[in-house]
Amino acid sequence: MDKNLRLLEALLFASQKPISEKQLVDRLPNDADISKLISVLKDIYDGHGINLVQVGSGWAFRTAPELGSHLVLERDVRRKLSRAAVETLSIIAYYQPITRAEIEEIRGVTVSKGTIDVLFEAHWIGPKGRRRSPGRPVTWGTTEQFLDHFGISRLDDLPGVDELKAAGLLTKKPAIQNLGTFSDNSLEEELNFVDEDESKLTIQSLDSGAVD
Repeated sequence: MDKNLRLLEALLFASQKPISEKQLVDRLPNDADISKLISVLKDIYDGHGINLVQVGSGWAFRTAPELGSHLVLERDVRRKLSRAAVETLSIIAYYQPITRAEIEEIRGVTVSKGTIDVLFEAHWIGPKGRRRSPGRPVTWGTTEQFLDHFGISRLDDLPGVDELKAAGLLTKKPAIQNLGTFSDNSLEEELNFVDEDESKLTIQSLDSGAVD
C-alpha cells in the first residue's frame, strides 16, 4: 500500500472528528493527491464493517449503516427512589385505584408532579381511568412491571401487616399520619416499599408525623 495512503488511513483512524481536505493537505506530503487517495481508501473500505464517509466538509470512518443496530448496548440504570416516591408507590399499591388528591390526604403532604412522573416513567404505575366525581380526576394503579420488578405474581400476594410483623420486617419510623386501615388490628400502620440495589422488596412501617 502506498505510504501516503497508509498515512491518510492512520490520520482518519486517529482523529476524533472528521478531517477536512484542507487539513489533510497540511498533514500529508506535498506530492500527495488528496482527492485520489480519498477515493482509493473509500473503495478499499466499501463493503467492510466500517466505511469512509464524507461528514460535512470533512472525512471520517463510520460504522456501516446496516450494522449500527447491532452495536447498540442497552443497559438498565438503577435509581434509588426518593422517600416521597417510595411512600406514594406504597399507597398506590395498597389503595388502588387512587387519585393524586387521595394520596395527598393519606400522606398529609402535597405530592409533586415529579414524584408521579418518576413512578410512571419507571412503568410501575399507570392511569386506571377517572373517578366519577367533580373534575373527573385520574386514578392511578400499579402495573405488571411493578409486579415483575418486585417478584410478585399478583396484588393479592402483597404481604399484610400481620405477616410482616411475624416475619420481623416492620420497623417503627416517624413519617406519615392518618393512612387508614390495612387490617382489623391496625389503624395507623403504613407500608413502605424500598427499592434497594438488589431490586428486592422490603417493607417498613410508618406511623406518625408528615414528611415529604
